[in-house]
Amino acid sequence: MEHVEYVYTTGMTESDIDETLRAGEHGVLGLAANNEAYAIPLSYHYDGDRFLLRVSEHDDDTEKGKFLKTTETATFVCYEASTKESWSIHVRGPIQRWEGDVDETTLNEWFQPFRLFDEAVENIEFSLYELVMETVIGRETVE
Repeated sequence: MEHVEYVYTTGMTESDIDETLRAGEHGVLGLAANNEAYAIPLSYHYDGDRFLLRVSEHDDDTEKGKFLKTTETATFVCYEASTKESWSIHVRGPIQRWEGDVDETTLNEWFQPFRLFDEAVENIEFSLYELVMETVIGRETVE
């Protein structure tokens, strides 16, 4: 492997992780059931105390709904990468429906616009899930 290009990475400080998560908006949520994995891109909101995910749901019988029910420990990954600079943050922990009260104005402040995929707006309903941040690991490139 002497001719393979590489860059060095190092762990991010807690304050760098906090700042990066506050500035971010999206990533990929990894869920699991038995021996099967499921991953989906989602928008998130992080305020320093809680990590919330906005999930569109038609009903609990969807593939997404089934995996949300069966996953004991979820992993959310957000990242940015180029050939010169990169960072990634992994948030791991239990995921559960968040029962807080929030209005549409706040949802629009917390999350980027939702991307519709062949769905009518009036058919979309959102639930918020909280990913309990038991483990948070960040890495970034070193100059």
